[in-house]
Amino acid sequence: MVTIETFRTLALSFPDATEEPHFEKTSFRINKKIFATFEEKNNTAVLKLNEIDQSVFCASSELIFYPVPNKWGKQGWTVVELSKARPEMFEDALILSYQNVAFKKK
Repeated sequence: MVTIETFRTLALSFPDATEEPHFEKTSFRINKKIFATFEEKNNTAVLKLNEIDQSVFCASSELIFYPVPNKWGKQGWTVVELSKARPEMFEDALILSYQNVAFKKK
């Protein structure tokens, strides 16, 4: 299980990462762009993965990782059920999410 404290600590450990509100969620950003959000009422995270990473995480644990059920999901945004996620797997996905946003070609 991943707690919000663990999530926050990991997300803010990345260079230049910030925490900001995003509607009813907490967002984590790099260069003003969101790489992850946390929704407290559902204890879920949403991460920005590329299509390949999204398919790998979702295939390995479809009850833990699954695409956001709309057009955002087709762009790589992926829900993570934090109460079911192993911390090591979540950390791997969060790193990829940060890298996808931080190092995106302009």
